[in-house]
Amino acid sequence: MRMVMPAAIAALLAAFVASASLYTVDQRQNAIVFQLGEVREIVTQPGLHFKWPLIQNVRIFDMRVLTYDDAEPLRFLTSGNRPVLVDSFVKWRIVDVRQYYVSVQGDEMRAATRIRQTISGGLRDEFGARTVHDVVSGERESIMKTVREKADQDLRRIGVQIVDVRLKRVDLPQEVSESVYRRMEAERKRIANELRSTGGADGERIRADADRQREVILAEAYRDAQRIKGEGDAKASAIYAQAFSQNPEFYAFYRSMEAYRSTFRSKTDLMLLEPNSEFFRYLKDANGRTPAQGGRK
Repeated sequence: MRMVMPAAIAALLAAFVASASLYTVDQRQNAIVFQLGEVREIVTQPGLHFKWPLIQNVRIFDMRVLTYDDAEPLRFLTSGNRPVLVDSFVKWRIVDVRQYYVSVQGDEMRAATRIRQTISGGLRDEFGARTVHDVVSGERESIMKTVREKADQDLRRIGVQIVDVRLKRVDLPQEVSESVYRRMEAERKRIANELRSTGGADGERIRADADRQREVILAEAYRDAQRIKGEGDAKASAIYAQAFSQNPEFYAFYRSMEAYRSTFRSKTDLMLLEPNSEFFRYLKDANGRTPAQGGRK
């Protein structure tokens, strides 16, 4: 029993020394070994490493790509002094642990503040040189590329690399949006009225042209109808003349019968003619003599 206690104490001391002397570095991490507050070593290789207990301590840094995203959109002015709200995010990572620690004491919040200032300044310069249309749709890729390159060049001085800068959204402020909407609405109404006016004028022109064509077509049709009718009457007259020339007496008799039928169509018809009138020629005897008792039949 007396031998167990010293052995246990020795084991505890050995475990304490081991825990104070050994540390691990993941493949996604780098470490700085400090000795009495000063940077002693930069550890970039993953695995199990040794340090002197009590006089040395280790600080681990994440070397993966990190994201900085503004909580609120930033407000910038374009070249026409039109304000826009820009929502963006930045992808960044530590590339020089020593410089990162010296510049911002390894504080991620301080690094994020520096990144925000640099990105904000770059976006302000780029947006100030462009119109609203350019920043909304026309040159967003160019803006992001330029801001990333400038920010990366500046932030290398604190041991940080800017991997990417992205614009999630570019909007107009509420008051500007309402003004733009009203202006767009007025413009659309103006265009609509202009189109209605043009359409009305075109409609009147088309209707007038259609009416003119209608009159021309009717006149031509009437002309052709009269011509055809005249030709038909002429042919009919020629046929009648040819037919009746073969027996003129029969033709005269036939014409008189047609006249009688048309004249005495109603029983109430009354005509006053002399008995020897030519109209009654075929009401006489076969030789055309008037009967002894003349008068209306």
